[in-house]
Amino acid sequence: MDYGAEAIIRHRASRGKVSIAPKMKVDTAEDLSIAYTPGVAAVSLAIAADKAESYALTNRGNTVAIVTDGTAVLGLGNVGPEAAMAVMEGKSILFKGLADIDAFPICLATQDNQSIIQTVKNLVPTFGGINLEDIAAPRCFEIEAALQDLGIPVFHDDQHGTAIVILASLINSLQVVGKELGDVKVVFSGAGAGGIASAKLLHECGARNIILVDSRGIIHRGRTDLTPIKTEMLEITNPDNVAGGLAQALPGADVFIGLSVGDAVTQQMVRSMARDAIVFAAANPTPEIMPDLAREAGAAVVGTGRSDFPNQINNSLAFPGVFRGALDVRASRITNRMKLAAAEALAGLIEEPTTERVIPWTLDPAVVPAVAHAVSLAWQADH
Repeated sequence: MDYGAEAIIRHRASRGKVSIAPKMKVDTAEDLSIAYTPGVAAVSLAIAADKAESYALTNRGNTVAIVTDGTAVLGLGNVGPEAAMAVMEGKSILFKGLADIDAFPICLATQDNQSIIQTVKNLVPTFGGINLEDIAAPRCFEIEAALQDLGIPVFHDDQHGTAIVILASLINSLQVVGKELGDVKVVFSGAGAGGIASAKLLHECGARNIILVDSRGIIHRGRTDLTPIKTEMLEITNPDNVAGGLAQALPGADVFIGLSVGDAVTQQMVRSMARDAIVFAAANPTPEIMPDLAREAGAAVVGTGRSDFPNQINNSLAFPGVFRGALDVRASRITNRMKLAAAEALAGLIEEPTTERVIPWTLDPAVVPAVAHAVSLAWQADH
């Protein structure tokens, strides 16, 4: 099937993917008087007296704003807010279908960080959480950092959703090949939002030999073109100060994590890796190397970002459950403990990992309850 052509047909027929449905019936004059005026005035006064009542008397506590500026949409790049709407609607139906959360696309006609920050702050009275999405690095780091004290959870899915799913996949993959995280060499192709957040989370879990490679090569101490965040990452990556490109980073590597561009990895590069190598080629829609080629070259476990191959590494395994758990306990932020709990819960759903199954399927009904429960408990453990 030509999924692109079929997507155009279906989206045009339904004019998008989301709509709003009422929770209350308004069939009679009495119904109208309760749902709207005059009855609703009492609801407004109750909330004015205690703003926390907005979580009980309105849908606020079950809502998430999906906020984007359209600068880093899928692998398409800066396609703008109008084009981003189709992807944000897709996330909305996953939020609703998987976690019963009402999520609203908010596509902003600005790429100014301060404007985005202020807009999100102004949205807080309406929503129970904020999912930042498809905002280009390094701007996304500043924006997310500035929004951590709003009193509701703010989660940049491209960073932390990616990191959670990669960690979960890696926990089980290492079990399959009989290696320990603290002993392996991990190479990232891609040092954007997902790559940097994933490297940080892996380091927190014990990884000590991580190399980041961006479009200009290995991030090392001799580079003079690094952004502040990439310079900061040198504190926890590239301990041997290796220089060069991806071909120079991969020899002896136990794990390759691709969050970059298609066809970036050759079979020769995979052959240069350690025995029983793990290859996560998650670029979409074209992986850094196709799974059959990676296996032919000696990879033991292969994952991609696509749903038509085994081991799909996709953010949708994380964000619905993370927000479900956070909303259920009225968490004011998403902590590292919550991210680690989410990853461990995901990994734990696969009781006996195999080369063909190291991570659950996105639509597995066990995923959201398991992640949500783990995230809720993690928040409660600290509060």
